[in-house]
Amino acid sequence: MTVRLGFVVAEFNRDITYMMEIEAREHANFLGAEVAGAIYVPGAYDMPLAIKKLLGQEDIDAVVTIGCVIEGATQHDEIVVQHAARKIIDLSLEFGKPVSLGISGPGMTRMEATERIDYARRAVESAVKMVQRLG
Repeated sequence: MTVRLGFVVAEFNRDITYMMEIEAREHANFLGAEVAGAIYVPGAYDMPLAIKKLLGQEDIDAVVTIGCVIEGATQHDEIVVQHAARKIIDLSLEFGKPVSLGISGPGMTRMEATERIDYARRAVESAVKMVQRLG
């Protein structure tokens, strides 16, 4: 069985999320999974609606989120990731399909974000394993 993934990719900090997306696509290919669709959103906070759209498609087994939230002068980064992560969990449970968290941050510098592009690979790995284990 080929696992069919949907990607939701944040455009904010695109220099980093671009590298994350490439790594995620390569790892999906390595695992024999297919990226059946991708939706690009402005930022991590904007992901839930796109996730919901992909989860509603019969040809999508799981959704992988790809984003990067870098620390700013306020606690905005913490709020963004906290609320996005909560809604991601809710959508996974609502649709009965895995949604993996490939969002790095909060509380990291741009350099730390660059060092964590492998979060996208881990998110693909998680999504594929969950689909395989849940049947």
